Amino acid sequence: MLFEARNISRTFPGCLANDDICLSIGEGEIHALLGENGAGKSTLVSIMYGVLKQDSGSLFWAGNLVEGMSPAKARQLGIGMVFQHFSLFESLSVLENIALTMDHERDMKRLSERIVDVSKSYGLPLDPGAHVFELSVGERQRIEIVRCLLQDPKLLILDEPTSVLTPQEVERLFVTLRKLSDEGCAILYISHKLDEVRALCHGATVLRQGRVVGECEPAKHSTREIAEMMIGASLAPSARQNVSEPGPQRLSVKDVTLGGHGAKKPVLHNVSLNVRGGEIVGIAGVAGNGQKELMAVLSGETTLEGEQGSIQVDGMDVSLFGPKRRRRHGMAFVPEKRNGHAAVPELALFENGFLTAKKSLGLSGKGLINSRATRQFAGRIIDDFDVRTTGANADASSLSGGNMQKFIVGREIFQNPGVLVVSQPTWGVDPGAAQAIHRSLIELADKGAAIVVISQDLDEIFSLCGMIAVLSEGKLSQARKTEQVSVEEIGLLMGGLHDLGAAS
Repeated sequence: MLFEARNISRTFPGCLANDDICLSIGEGEIHALLGENGAGKSTLVSIMYGVLKQDSGSLFWAGNLVEGMSPAKARQLGIGMVFQHFSLFESLSVLENIALTMDHERDMKRLSERIVDVSKSYGLPLDPGAHVFELSVGERQRIEIVRCLLQDPKLLILDEPTSVLTPQEVERLFVTLRKLSDEGCAILYISHKLDEVRALCHGATVLRQGRVVGECEPAKHSTREIAEMMIGASLAPSARQNVSEPGPQRLSVKDVTLGGHGAKKPVLHNVSLNVRGGEIVGIAGVAGNGQKELMAVLSGETTLEGEQGSIQVDGMDVSLFGPKRRRRHGMAFVPEKRNGHAAVPELALFENGFLTAKKSLGLSGKGLINSRATRQFAGRIIDDFDVRTTGANADASSLSGGNMQKFIVGREIFQNPGVLVVSQPTWGVDPGAAQAIHRSLIELADKGAAIVVISQDLDEIFSLCGMIAVLSEGKLSQARKTEQVSVEEIGLLMGGLHDLGAAS
């Protein structure tokens, strides 16, 4: 075996994250690591890469015991890892971030050329000179992937690597991964997209509550069977949101044009969108095509003036309103970046709940916080959305990415907004939790809310939304009924074929 983890255990306060886990990967094997949010996947791979230390158990590389594993030692052995939570310095450029892990590369011009060549060949375009703080979450993930590929790894650990890609680009990446496998590179693949796992992976190890509960050959099992193995229960059938008689128009976006920082052309160009009560409209697209800017415009973090266009909510022009005033007018928002934007990692869950719900749910009065009501609100989110945590007093930073996402989505839905804008609602969330979030969004729409879902996950768009539009190069296609378009057509629109909707 190329790599073995034997009897790995790791405990955090109030949580046994890994419990006597054994995992082995051979040369050329593409192996999936599956499990619900909080099942222990991120802890295990962090131990394998040397970011965390195990309490007990051992790691072996090519049959030899590895002591004192660290990221530097992992890279020396030939292990590369793409983290779900990125390890990037926002103030540095793409080139500088990649150079930090290239121990023997001193020629920055040559490294910049290699970054361009590798990123283009894998369909993951990057500008080496761009600063990380300017980039979307999806573009940041590309940096992580390219950084690993530049190191010619013998074992590549990938955590949710395809969430920023079109279907065509996923296929290109899979061609690359299969080629790496044929050349002897082992790949540990973590994903909640089980169709991808079935198409790509030779074997799979399933974790639940920190323990190995099974192994399988994914191609021999259905997606539902694998999902039920992960959650340990039957999976309820999902249903697309379908509105026969939508209500009155609640959100109107008209001719929004927005320039970027030093950009030669607008990052948003004449974007128009109408959403009626009861509708869920999906906006698909590859990261870096204006999604971040559109979210900022809709949430009020970027306001509009003059010829930049207008936004109306229930007939009122909110173009000049900031986030607070828009919330008071019945809007709610879930940005794509969980930590630092949607939530404050250093604050407890009940405090994070208070941040956006203090006015809508009356959690404060006369300058004082209603502590009891605030904790009850957080407890309700934890219970109804099955957030795996020790309680409302737990720091947000202690939750897995998927569990933090469930808390944030629940926080906004429970405020019963008239208009909800949510970006990447189930990114990094397991199938059972994704269905719970989808059902909650559908129930909110059924109450008359207008919902906009910005997502790079086409499975999510097609399973959830009644209407779909595509944002590409800052231009938004006309929204069409989801059942009237195919995944292939949407993939072409995502790739920049702007006139497909008009031609079909």
